[in-house]
Amino acid sequence: MSVKPGWQGRFFEDFEVGDIYQHPLGRTITDTDNTWFTLLTMNTNQAHFNAQVGADSEFGKMLVVSPLTISIAIGQSVTDLTQNAFANLGLDELKLTAPVFSGDTLWSESIVLSKRESGSRPKAGIVTVKTRTLNQDAVEVLSFKRTFYVHKKEAGGAGTLFPQAAEPLSLEES
Repeated sequence: MSVKPGWQGRFFEDFEVGDIYQHPLGRTITDTDNTWFTLLTMNTNQAHFNAQVGADSEFGKMLVVSPLTISIAIGQSVTDLTQNAFANLGLDELKLTAPVFSGDTLWSESIVLSKRESGSRPKAGIVTVKTRTLNQDAVEVLSFKRTFYVHKKEAGGAGTLFPQAAEPLSLEES
């Protein structure tokens, strides 16, 4: 038996300009997600947490608060892009292109726009991507460019922290 390592993410060397990553996990937004995120972030616009205000709006229902949409899109991309990053450097050209509602399922994909060696950190590089988020009907609801610092393979900054059990797993105990 051998331990098979789980996905450890990409390092600087793994990125190539033009690569497209369709991030594997979709996320359906619920009323609870929207209300909690709105109130947690102290957004007092009732269009996000008051059904009566939402019903009286041009949309006829509550809107999902846009920082939640942005957070989900960035989160969806972590497994492919920033698992081994140690700093976000910028979020640019953010566009909210269509409304998002409770019950919508969001999917995100990213394209690598550029990469370069870091001048100050020899064990890291800088990568810029464009990410867009689509709803279940393939309508783009969000797009942005993001630049981040990411470790090179030699950095060892993303090693496993999985604890070693006193007794290893075995087939006999199953």
